[in-house]
Amino acid sequence: MATVYYTASSLDGYIVDEDGSLDWLIHRDIDPDGPFHYDAFAATVGALVMGSATYEWIVKNQPGEWMYTQPTWVMTHRSHIIAEGHPVQTFDGAVTELHPTLVSAAAGKDVWVVGGGEVAAQFVSAGLVDEMIVSYAPCTLGGGSRVLPIRSEWRFVESAVNREFLCGRWQVA
Repeated sequence: MATVYYTASSLDGYIVDEDGSLDWLIHRDIDPDGPFHYDAFAATVGALVMGSATYEWIVKNQPGEWMYTQPTWVMTHRSHIIAEGHPVQTFDGAVTELHPTLVSAAAGKDVWVVGGGEVAAQFVSAGLVDEMIVSYAPCTLGGGSRVLPIRSEWRFVESAVNREFLCGRWQVA
C-alpha cells in the first residue's frame, strides 16, 4: 500500500492551463495497454482524494454518474459543491487528519492523490506521499496550475515512453 500522486503535466510543469482547461491533454495519443497507463494504475487504487477545483472540473466535463468506484474525498470547506448522486465525501481539515481514513478505506490498496497540485503539495509537505507518477505531454502551457508548487526531493525509479508521453515514477528521497 502506498500513497501515490499520479498526474499528467505539460513539459513546463502545469496540470491545467491558465483557463483551467485540459484541452492540451485529452486529445493526445496514448496506448491504453502501454506503460504507466491509467487503467493499470487505477486497478491498484483503493481510495481517492482531490481538491475542489479538480472535482468541479470533473463535474463540468464528465457529467452524469460518478466515474470512480473507489471511495472518494474532496478537500473543501464547500460541502454544497458535491453533485447529487455522487458518492463523494468532503473534508475540511489537515491532510494528516484525513490520511488514516483514506488508508483504511483503501483496504490494502493504494491511495491516489488525484490533485491538483496544491492538494498534492499538502500531502507531500506532510510526508504522506510515497510515490509520484507524472506523464509529460509534448507541449508547454506557459502558465496555469503547477504540478507540485513546493520544493521537494525525489529519487528517480523508472521511466517509459507511451506514444506521445514521457512517463516517470519517483519515490520520496
